[in-house]
Amino acid sequence: MNESKLIVVLGDQLSLNQSALKQAQAGRDIVLLAEVAEEATYVRHNRHKIALLFSAMRHFRLELEALGHIVHYISIDQAVASLEEAARVVLDQHAVSEVVVCEPGEYRLLNQMRSVWPVSLSMPVNILEDDRFLASHEDFELWASGKKQLRMEFFYRKMRERYQLLMDEGQPAGGKWNYDADNRSGWRNQRDIPQRPDVSIDSITSEVIAEVNQRFPNNPGDLSQFRLAVTRYDAERQFDWFVTYALADFGTFQDALVEESPWVFHGLISMYINCGLLDPLVVCQRVEIAWREGECSLSAAEGFIRQVLGWREYIRGIYWLLMPEYKTRNTLNAARPLPDFFWDANTDMRCLSRAIEQSLDHGYAHHIQRLMVIGNFALLAGLDVMDVCDWYLGVYVDAYEWVELPNTLGMALYGDNAVIASKPYAASGKYIQKQGNHCQQCRYKPAKTTGPDACPYNSLYWRFIDRHLDTFGSNPRMGLIAANWRKRDPEDRAVIVQWADKMIDEWT
Repeated sequence: MNESKLIVVLGDQLSLNQSALKQAQAGRDIVLLAEVAEEATYVRHNRHKIALLFSAMRHFRLELEALGHIVHYISIDQAVASLEEAARVVLDQHAVSEVVVCEPGEYRLLNQMRSVWPVSLSMPVNILEDDRFLASHEDFELWASGKKQLRMEFFYRKMRERYQLLMDEGQPAGGKWNYDADNRSGWRNQRDIPQRPDVSIDSITSEVIAEVNQRFPNNPGDLSQFRLAVTRYDAERQFDWFVTYALADFGTFQDALVEESPWVFHGLISMYINCGLLDPLVVCQRVEIAWREGECSLSAAEGFIRQVLGWREYIRGIYWLLMPEYKTRNTLNAARPLPDFFWDANTDMRCLSRAIEQSLDHGYAHHIQRLMVIGNFALLAGLDVMDVCDWYLGVYVDAYEWVELPNTLGMALYGDNAVIASKPYAASGKYIQKQGNHCQQCRYKPAKTTGPDACPYNSLYWRFIDRHLDTFGSNPRMGLIAANWRKRDPEDRAVIVQWADKMIDEWT
């Protein structure tokens, strides 16, 4: 008789189709799900994120048991410190031949499993690649091999061809690969924003919310507003709602900054894809069907699919290709501590206050809020790279290091030696004014650069250019801006930089 295996399932791997669970034999192998202190506390996670994962894990346990699997579940109140300790608890009670686990999404944990677990557990540890992604490590390495620049656009085209998404007779639908130019509209109250349906909260989720509030009282997150799906069925219903009621306007307004709504027309499904409740290929195929059936524009469908099939897979590829050295990069030597308002949203900058407030309260902000409001501020102010990365990793419900680190370090902070972005995503207050209506509620004026009522983004932008003038002067996409700054009157330049320095010193 074959000995059983211990199948370790992490909280962001809640899919029956992931590689480790596909090896599990119901009724023989033991599946371990564990809520452990180390994974819940190594950064200051949003309570929405903790509640989502704990409740989803508890519901997934029921799904596995209904299929005949033997599940060993360790809840947070059992005070197990780490996943390694959780595995040891099971091994002390059962005879198994090996530990099998689907590769985690963080190098930190993978390194522990590879180097520590086999010794500490006295057991072979079989780590399988996470096959829920659409590009394997080998796929990405082959694409990246020999390239001087690893630009997402060209990877994305290969993925479109491979999976035949938005393709007609070997060519991109509509004759273009990318319709991003059609998806940059600012917000001027052009549409009624649909009311999103609530997700029903059952007894399991209610219990989890109470436990998380009790055990993590100092973490961000207002769980009185918890609205996340915790089962595959409910996640699919949320996605169906998006396709029916929001997808048609998603593309047009995906870059809009909206005072009235944190959600606008966004999908709000990244957290479900990233923890295993939704399948990335299935959602892309469903959006393509919606376009072909006339439910949305090609630009909306392409914009959505590019984020999932292109950007998500590309970011994951970059992470595993360049780690662990990637995490140590800090191209612009940014080192200032985070201002206190990153934890209470108490700033008069309306766009920044709104973006941080909803990030803290809901664990959510859309990509322009993350990149061009919060990330832009952190970039311009020179905030410490690791502090900012840890903040993003903790605050957002969809954040795991494989997706958070390249997006923050590389895209938002331009800190990865230009691997991801060919230029810094730096902008003044004029960009924010163009994209939304926050400025109407703000005491600062986007037309002014210095003075008590001047938009801080303006002087911060020029200070940023001034500090890195030599670097940006040789950048083809920044050369004109750098040259124009050099031409300005030296006294004007000094006044702007000094005003920005004064504000930064007050914040940090």
